[in-house]
Order: sequence, then C-alpha cells, then structure tokens
Amino acid sequence: MTTNLTREHKKVNRHYETSMGLHVNYEIICDHIEPEAKVLDLGCGSGELLKLLRDRKNACCRGVEINEDNVIKCIEKGLSVFQGDIDEGLKDYQDKSFDYVVLNQTLQCVHKPDYAIHEMLRVGNKVVISFPNFGYWRVRFYLFFNGKMPKSNILPFEWYNTPNIHLLTIRDFKEFCRARQINILEEIYMNKAKVKNDFIHRSMPNFYAEEAIFIVQRNISKF
Repeated sequence: MTTNLTREHKKVNRHYETSMGLHVNYEIICDHIEPEAKVLDLGCGSGELLKLLRDRKNACCRGVEINEDNVIKCIEKGLSVFQGDIDEGLKDYQDKSFDYVVLNQTLQCVHKPDYAIHEMLRVGNKVVISFPNFGYWRVRFYLFFNGKMPKSNILPFEWYNTPNIHLLTIRDFKEFCRARQINILEEIYMNKAKVKNDFIHRSMPNFYAEEAIFIVQRNISKF
C-alpha cells in the first residue's frame, strides 16, 4: 500500500513538473466530450489534448496557439493549429461552428478574459474552462503566514515572471457566470490532478479545491 502511494505521489509530481504548474487534465476533459465532436482548443500548447481527442474520440479538432514553437509541434503531430492571440477574439470563426471550445488553464493568463469567454460562447455550443483556484486553503494560508505571493506545485512562478495576470477563485467565476446569465452545466473539482466528489469538496469547493473545470453554455435569452 505504501509503495503504491509513493508511486502515485511521484507520478503527480512529474505531472506538475512537466507542465510548469499550468497543469492540464487532458483525460478528464476528454471523458466529457462526445465522440466525433467538433472541438476548438484555445491556447492548445503543443497539442496533447487535441491529439488525445482525435485519437480517442475521433473528434474534429482545431487549435489556436500564440507560441510559434508550439504551433510547429502541433503541425508535426498532424494537427490543424493556427497561430493567433486569444485576446484578439475569434473573428475568423462563425457562430456555433464548434460543439466545444476549450480554454484549459489559460483563463488567468489572458488580458481580456471576459471578452475571451464571450467569444467562446459565441462560436461554441458548450465551453470548457479550467483554472487554478486562488481561493484554495493552502494559497490563503501561504499568503497569510508568509506575506508573499504563494508558490506551490501548481503555482511555481515568482511574482515577476508569472503568466497569471488575472487571479480568480471558484466563487469569482460562478458570480461572473451568474451576473451574465451563463449556464453552468457541470462543475468538476480537483486536488493533485484527481477529481474530488466527496461532500467536503462539493459543499466548500472554493476553500478545498485546488483546481476547477467548468462546462458552461450560453443563455440564448441573454444574448
């Protein structure tokens, strides 16, 4: 039993180290997308999620990525990925042209998150958004006791080089959706790359969940 726990701990640590804190739950997102769906992945990195969706779900995938090196890596995987800036919107895509639009661990990094979400809801029937929860209890305690910006496996950056420019919590995001009448279809809470469905995490996710994935949909009567 102890050996299994040690192996699992090492696996999780490698997962964080590889992703430099901007950890992505590809398996979880893949499980929530139907076979043969049309998917647009924004900030798709080197294409791991797109490749998984293509290979496992036979999805029709497309990506947008600002980093040229990552775009090249995607193309080498045979993926359809275009270089672009999420903050400039999705003007090249028509309304409801995708079943899903994914923004995975990138919301806190964009300059205009409200505009990005609006555009995602315009071009996608459903939107998948994941982000680190800055209301997580360890983050709160770190700031309280150390008086410095928190650092952890999922937040490994210094204050001066972090890509996270719009810090948010689960409560912030839910209030954002409620104010704009965006329908939350599903809420997925995680700690250490594992989904948590216990009573504590479901009742107090803003305090106990390290990360969150939301599946949301545009309220037609609002737009």
